[in-house]
Amino acid sequence: MMGKPKYKRSRQRERILHLLRGTDIHPTAVWIYDQLKQEFQDLSMGTVYRNLNILVELGLVAKIACGSTFDRFDGNVEPHYHFFCEKCGSVLDLPLEVDESLNRKVEELTNFMVRGHTMEFLGLCDKCSSRQQ
Repeated sequence: MMGKPKYKRSRQRERILHLLRGTDIHPTAVWIYDQLKQEFQDLSMGTVYRNLNILVELGLVAKIACGSTFDRFDGNVEPHYHFFCEKCGSVLDLPLEVDESLNRKVEELTNFMVRGHTMEFLGLCDKCSSRQQ
């Protein structure tokens, strides 16, 4: 017997998910709010954050912690690496295969059970590096 779903269906949550899956810019909650406030007149930042947290909890969206700046969100929950531009703040997906052997190496060096890993590359994106020359 299946229990009740933990969360009721929400049009706002569905639109947030659709928006995230349709972009690769890894937006902030403020960007999402700005995109949807015309469509949902009573939309608040609290509603956006609450729905993003639900989507993260359900595994439908990934939260990317960006240090002291605002968290970013990713509609692609498959394992992949990111590049962070230190100048413009953009977050980009890298077309690089995830190295699963790193998980085994860490397990061999420790008594840890590794479920996965994240890797971040830092530097200047192509637009910012061409501006410096």
